[in-house]
Amino acid sequence: MRDLHEDVFSARLSWLLAVTMPNRGFWEKLKKPIIGLAPMDGVTDAAFRYMVCKYSKPSVVITEFTNVEGLARGNVKGLAAFIYSEIERPVVAQIFGVEPESYYKAAVMLSAMGFDGIDINMGCPVNKVAAKGSGAALIKTPELAKKLVLMTKKGVKDWSEGISLEKAGVHPEMIAAVKKMNSKKFKRKIIPVSIKTRIGYDSIVAEEWVKHLLEVEPANISMHGRTLKQLYMGVANWEELAKACRVVKSSGLKTSFLGNGDVKSMADAHEKIKDYGVDGVLAGRAAFGNPWFFEGREPTVREGLKAAIEHAKYFEKLNHLHFQNVRKHLGRYVKGFEGAKELRIKLMQLERAQDVEREILPFLKL
Repeated sequence: MRDLHEDVFSARLSWLLAVTMPNRGFWEKLKKPIIGLAPMDGVTDAAFRYMVCKYSKPSVVITEFTNVEGLARGNVKGLAAFIYSEIERPVVAQIFGVEPESYYKAAVMLSAMGFDGIDINMGCPVNKVAAKGSGAALIKTPELAKKLVLMTKKGVKDWSEGISLEKAGVHPEMIAAVKKMNSKKFKRKIIPVSIKTRIGYDSIVAEEWVKHLLEVEPANISMHGRTLKQLYMGVANWEELAKACRVVKSSGLKTSFLGNGDVKSMADAHEKIKDYGVDGVLAGRAAFGNPWFFEGREPTVREGLKAAIEHAKYFEKLNHLHFQNVRKHLGRYVKGFEGAKELRIKLMQLERAQDVEREILPFLKL
């Protein structure tokens, strides 16, 4: 039997849904098919996203995910994930966690930072995330998952109606850091809330799960074709993604649906969109080391080497993370020529962009 607390909670959820009407924002204006850059932890940082958007143009860009509880408690370092350039627009901030109030505060803060949208991660399979009930573990707690969406919607709505960061309860240190990062004042508006998830936790429940998510009318649902249990092993199940997409399309809502998993090229992206009926895809690993991915081509050896230098310099200019974080990117650019392996080994040991340039220049002269 439900207790009074559950009834009050349900009533509050109903009220929240009523006051946070569907808002698709930029998602409604995107030209289809949508082919966007998937968020990848430890990969899609500000420098990587800048490089991709400079040399090709994804339909939408999503940041690495950041923990809402940390943001709510004043983890200023977490803001490094939210550095972005204007060329990335539409740019969406991705967050994860389990505390509804922290989602609310994060939503107000991210709205103030000028993001085009907020994406809630309900798909990360990493144990340290899922063990705390967030990421893909939210598939097991649909009521909590829906509450997190509604609290995020409430946050962006309150921001649009004039609430200050202080009144929203944002941590003072975060307020100071946000103001330092963004001298520009952005127009107050309701930005859309989307979800990135998986086809299941330890078994496939894609159709049932997506029905839960549609109850809170997200602007977009992106779904990876593996369960949490699979991690990134095996092959993404696009048949299940097609089934989930059909549920979305038959709902009568305007929510768009993107598939994700094993997208190898732009040609492959278009083929999957056609074969499985999705509105688009998010491509991730295939764009790693290839900022020309969304243009539909691989870089030449020379282009890759020059991009490695540029990437290192831009990363260093941002001064937001230790230089070792860019090394994995540099190695991905270096391939297809004699001496590439030796050069990659050297790049993995460097600490400055000027050293990267020094090591690469002799190969550009060949």
